[in-house]
Amino acid sequence: MNRLVWRNIGRFVLLMLLQLLVLNNVYLGGYVMPMLYVLFILMLPTSVGRVPLLLTAFGTGLVVDIMAGALGFHALACTVVAMMRITFADRILTRGENVTIETPSVFSVTPQYFISYLLLLTGAFYLVFYSVELFSFRGLGEVLLATVCSTVVTSLLVILYQYAFVRRKEEQ
Repeated sequence: MNRLVWRNIGRFVLLMLLQLLVLNNVYLGGYVMPMLYVLFILMLPTSVGRVPLLLTAFGTGLVVDIMAGALGFHALACTVVAMMRITFADRILTRGENVTIETPSVFSVTPQYFISYLLLLTGAFYLVFYSVELFSFRGLGEVLLATVCSTVVTSLLVILYQYAFVRRKEEQ
């Protein structure tokens, strides 16, 4: 296997361990649940095909569901993020150019484009996750508040993770 595959496997293991052992036990004010593992889907190469991306996202969410005892919320939210990534990754990260990005990160693309990509897809993840978890329109305000708060906190954790663990473009 090539270096990129091993790097993604290592990222998957690291993010899953961090999520399952640490972040699943963090609830800030009832409105913030950091889910850093979604970064694995966001950082897959842009050359990954649609079907492998969807299957990988579903499998990633399913692992968290099984380990956390959830009811499939993570698998659904991850699959929706993968579908949105198929649509928006080219438009936001590469701006329509025929370019392959090995590891989408704040270092490999223009930071404001990566942050737009991150906020859009993380926000969609939380909106789906909280909407399915609540499964009612009565708490729409709470869903939106939890979505915004969790998106902001998770996005900050993603940026911190990237500065700690992702190599800069010139070092790759």
